[in-house]
Amino acid sequence: MAQQDRAVRTRQELIRSAAEVFGRGGFADSSVTQICTRAGVSHGALHFHFRNKQALGEAVEAAAARTLLHVTGHVPPGHPEPLQLLVDTSHALVARLSRDPLLRAGFGLGSDAAWRGGALLARQWQDWVRLTLTVARRQGSLAADVVLDDAVQAVTAVVAGFEVLGRDDARWYARRAVTSFWRLTLPQLAAEAVRARTVAAGSSALASRDAEPAPDDAWPTAR
Repeated sequence: MAQQDRAVRTRQELIRSAAEVFGRGGFADSSVTQICTRAGVSHGALHFHFRNKQALGEAVEAAAARTLLHVTGHVPPGHPEPLQLLVDTSHALVARLSRDPLLRAGFGLGSDAAWRGGALLARQWQDWVRLTLTVARRQGSLAADVVLDDAVQAVTAVVAGFEVLGRDDARWYARRAVTSFWRLTLPQLAAEAVRARTVAAGSSALASRDAEPAPDDAWPTAR
């Protein structure tokens, strides 16, 4: 049992170390040696768990996808406030990106020209946004002139863009950056009856989500 536990811990440490190395240098410029050194294991230990760097990258992406699902959850078809859920989840996602190199690496691999795995996390996030906005449309929460595909593309691109910009400037991970986006977007996106009660800075329910404040800000309770 102890040997099995060590093997699990070694595998997890290799995935975490690979995420950190990929995040700093990109997939192509990251070496197995760098990953092994960071994890404190031998090449033999790495190859016991992963046949090559590609397989390790796939494990990073899969682990990041599980984290993303933990952040978003599944979309409840009868959620009473789907737009507020979308706002709160975007805040939770950006906050998690600010502190989780594994999640950042998962998104980063999808936009890495050297990566052969595809944009798994971006698609996963886009699908969640689409389902949430579809629920909002059914409930009459979207403004009548909103084109669903346009809204999905805009929200997906902007929130994923915080990850790209945050690599070089952590201010993009701050709550205020996400709040500014929603203050600009909600007047065009939300139906008038919903607009007044949708909090761009995140609702009080956000405090109970699996998200911590961005380093230079605290969670709000009002817009």
